[in-house]
Amino acid sequence: MTVGPALSAPPGLSAPRREGFDAAYAQVRGNGDIQFTPSFSKPPDPPPQWWNDVMRWLAELLEPAARALASAWPVLSKVLLGALAIGVLAMLWVILAPYVADWRERRSAAAAPEWAPDQALARRLLEEADALAAQGRFDEAAHLLLYRSIEDISARRPDLLRPSTTAREIGAFEALSARARSAFGVIAGHVEASFFARRPLDRDAWDSSREAYRAFALDGG
Repeated sequence: MTVGPALSAPPGLSAPRREGFDAAYAQVRGNGDIQFTPSFSKPPDPPPQWWNDVMRWLAELLEPAARALASAWPVLSKVLLGALAIGVLAMLWVILAPYVADWRERRSAAAAPEWAPDQALARRLLEEADALAAQGRFDEAAHLLLYRSIEDISARRPDLLRPSTTAREIGAFEALSARARSAFGVIAGHVEASFFARRPLDRDAWDSSREAYRAFALDGG
């Protein structure tokens, strides 16, 4: 702790008060716990010579690169700004691409005509399926309805189907009307149970599939 310059008794004090002030000041000055002289910290040691040599070597090594960078900076700055703009656009595209694709799909679905099978072809298909069902071949009859429906969708809306598209995925297409999805879902559910679960369809399952298709194709739902 540093206390300012030595104090002297203020002028104008009476002799007893001056003596008391001097005595108190002498007592404070005699206290060894109080520091009255300024102290200066020791300056840091200079860095070792090897450090100076390394820094000098780095400066000489990087000086040509720094000069080249400084001379090319007007062009390099424009290149960096262009790269930054491309990066921002690419990031925006990655974020917005799914929304754009969904918007395009909805727009395409709204513009495309609603799929519905031709009624004459639908009646002919039901006759073929009924002939199979009359022989107790309910699995084949339901599968025929499903297969011909997929063929019809592929012919009317080729943009919807891919080689890997499953019947369950087709039944969830928003591009199809709600009644088409409902009928397709009933038929596909029975066929999947027969084909994958190995559960042969009975008369009730066939009647359910047939009625779903007939109501959609012939009665408009």
